[in-house]
Amino acid sequence: MHARMLDVVAPTAFVLMWSSAFIAGIIGVGAAPPLLVLLVRFTLAAIALTLYALAVRARWPRGAELGHVIVAGLLMQLVQFAAFYTAMAEHVSAAVISLVQGLNPVVIAVFAGRVLGETVTPRQWLGFGVGGVGVGLAVADQSRLSVSGLVLCVVGLLGLSVATVYQKRFTPAVDSRAATALHVAVSAPVVGLLAVAHNDIRVYDTGKLAESLVWMVLVNSMGAFLLLNALLRRWDTTRVGKLFFATPAVTAVLAWLIIDQPLRPLTVAGLAVGVLGMVLAAQRARARTPVREPVPA
Repeated sequence: MHARMLDVVAPTAFVLMWSSAFIAGIIGVGAAPPLLVLLVRFTLAAIALTLYALAVRARWPRGAELGHVIVAGLLMQLVQFAAFYTAMAEHVSAAVISLVQGLNPVVIAVFAGRVLGETVTPRQWLGFGVGGVGVGLAVADQSRLSVSGLVLCVVGLLGLSVATVYQKRFTPAVDSRAATALHVAVSAPVVGLLAVAHNDIRVYDTGKLAESLVWMVLVNSMGAFLLLNALLRRWDTTRVGKLFFATPAVTAVLAWLIIDQPLRPLTVAGLAVGVLGMVLAAQRARARTPVREPVPA
């Protein structure tokens, strides 16, 4: 009975935690410039994750492996979140950003064809097209969406996707606990320099900024990460991956309830079509050469 309840509660909690990150991000960039929000988030998360990695005696990468972890971290954390948070500051809705991020498997499959020796099936190509239509429908319903905001979403998606393929190719055996701590640790000083260069060091609402950062660090960076690893130990990767299909819809509902972002019929239709595309595109490709599965990070 306990195990059965865990199989229901744990995935539900994970989807809510993951989806809430977009809401916390929008609240944060409403209280301070996006680069400053990221600087504080990365710094606090680096401290917390490093202490955790040390406590569990995680294996730290060295030499060339360390260099690859740094590159993956800058792509995964700095490029992805700097782009997404700046898009949030330009009034791109949480639902659209979540849907774009959810197309990560689509882009990964395209890159994996060349880098990892995998073929893209006709069903996956269909999923790519359907997913693109879904994003288009959701975007068409955003009256305040700018071209630059949409471009930033694409940049964020590419950062996440390239980082995922890079990790799978160059750091498949790295301990995910140490890698995640290093990812945010190396990204913090770079985003700090960018914030200073852009003079993005003002705070508009200290209270809201503090609340959003506490949630981002404890719930998103720590809680969701630990729960994800627990689920991966209990379930296979494919079953865990399917949880991400629910995040765009859950994010849209949370954004409507918590920050009053409108949930219009066209947005709902775009989310539904986009999730259908994600499901189709998630069909695992056939590998021409054996490839080691990545350690989640």
